[in-house]
Amino acid sequence: MNIGEASKASGVSAKMIRYYESIDLIKAGKRTDSGYRVYGENDVHTLRFIKRARTLGFSLEQIKDLLSLWQDPRRASADVKAIARSHLEELETRIRELTEMRDTLKHLEHACSGDHRPDCPILHSLETMAEKASCH
Repeated sequence: MNIGEASKASGVSAKMIRYYESIDLIKAGKRTDSGYRVYGENDVHTLRFIKRARTLGFSLEQIKDLLSLWQDPRRASADVKAIARSHLEELETRIRELTEMRDTLKHLEHACSGDHRPDCPILHSLETMAEKASCH
């Protein structure tokens, strides 16, 4: 199948397939005599694997490691679990940070009267935060 068909079958855009090839995440598609890329079912299966891993938020480096383990029948599941655990810890940290950001913005939005007056607790808070950051 050509790159368009592989894209449709895998749900990964042709542009991303080319990108994944350029960073050696996947092997470059074989070429026909006229230079067109040709992909097989194994390639599509690998692209679906990558897409699912991306959906779960794994980094490209983590996906490269997961692909390597996936393709190694002698792998230890502990190695896979370690990557997943590390990613989960990163996600939990980001969730905490985003929750703190949301709560702060909710508080500031509630404190702002949103009327015609120039006094704005949101801007004042941003200014105060910027001053504190420049002092460190």
